Amino acid sequence: MTYPSLRPAISPLKATDPELYDILQRETQRQEHTINLTASENTVAAAVMEAQGSSLTNKYAEGYPGRRYYGGCRHADEAETLAIERCKALFKSDFANVQPNSGSQANQAVFLAILNPGDTILSLDLAAGGHLTHGAPINLSGRWFNIAHYSVDPQTHLLDYEAMAKLAKQAKPKLIIAGASAYPRTIDFARMRKIADEVDAYLLADISHIAGLVVSDVHPSPFPHAHVATSTTHKTLRGPRGGLIVTNDEALAKKIDSAIFPGMQGGPMMHTIAAKAVAFGLALKPDFADYSRQVVKNAVALANALTERGYSITSGGTDNHLMLLDLRAQDLTGKQAEAALEDVGIVSNKNGVPGDPRKPWVTSGVRFGTPTITSRGFDEAAASKVGHLIADVVDSLQGIEKDLTKTSQDVQELCKAFPLFDER
Repeated sequence: MTYPSLRPAISPLKATDPELYDILQRETQRQEHTINLTASENTVAAAVMEAQGSSLTNKYAEGYPGRRYYGGCRHADEAETLAIERCKALFKSDFANVQPNSGSQANQAVFLAILNPGDTILSLDLAAGGHLTHGAPINLSGRWFNIAHYSVDPQTHLLDYEAMAKLAKQAKPKLIIAGASAYPRTIDFARMRKIADEVDAYLLADISHIAGLVVSDVHPSPFPHAHVATSTTHKTLRGPRGGLIVTNDEALAKKIDSAIFPGMQGGPMMHTIAAKAVAFGLALKPDFADYSRQVVKNAVALANALTERGYSITSGGTDNHLMLLDLRAQDLTGKQAEAALEDVGIVSNKNGVPGDPRKPWVTSGVRFGTPTITSRGFDEAAASKVGHLIADVVDSLQGIEKDLTKTSQDVQELCKAFPLFDER
């Protein structure tokens, strides 16, 4: 399923602020003429853009539908209620809060709802594919809470559930977080709930990366196993940048509402909530599941192409939308590869790999994801071709002669064959 985005009607901006207009035009062209493999990004439908640029931009609406601290919220209430009901339908949950401005704030709201400073959280180590908000020392979560990290098996790069269970009994966490920002395999939520129950801990599923796959039944749902789930609304959900929280626990739902407002946020971004409603509505349509299945097919094709060219993918492949290219055998850094790939028009991000000896701003790996190229209409054949183009670039970094001018031309041919924006 593809729905090319209409170019935003920004002629008033051109007249008012030509300098910024030109910047946005260049950004539109950059997106159009590059292959975006950033796993945490996607492209939204024109309807999502229209909603986000709507008159709700002007509206302050502290509180919740029917319980606002401002007047004039009748239609804001309607928009938020629509987003909530669609979100609940998507995740088959009894409760949804669609006000978080990001996945990070969604996580913080859960912490505020159920934890006290100094409580222990058990989460995936950032070095093994976890996320900053799951207890990294430089993050609020790592500064306010006692953190114990589980990891992946050093050989298979798969989650080590036995070691996780043993660590949980030692650390006695109040909260266990299931979820990652760079883990390419299926997460066993049922097994993690069993571990949580054994130590009387809450289980939070941060499904920010895989939410679109979850609602399409391409990845197992965290429910009924997780007590609560958080997510971003972009990435595989194809919505605007934002966050959400869902749960089936009524008592926890009330605490979460209070944690978001007045606990953490003031007036919600009503224009973004309207855009979320549009995205949720699109994700409820049958063809969204087709899209999600294609995201995974494309990821597998891309990973297979890189493997065929002799490159190592952590864990040996992928079950979802992303993969990690491990460049330690080539003695290359992720930073080098990211820059060289962008030179030919392929956008990605450097990323640590399990056991990475290099610093986070250098890394030994590159993370690739297929949500955006799938939104453009790429199929497995096109994704495989992208894999070979990546391999050509990385070959060249090792001194293997490759015609990178031809590689750049091939990138542009793919971009032309699968346009990102509708020219209408």
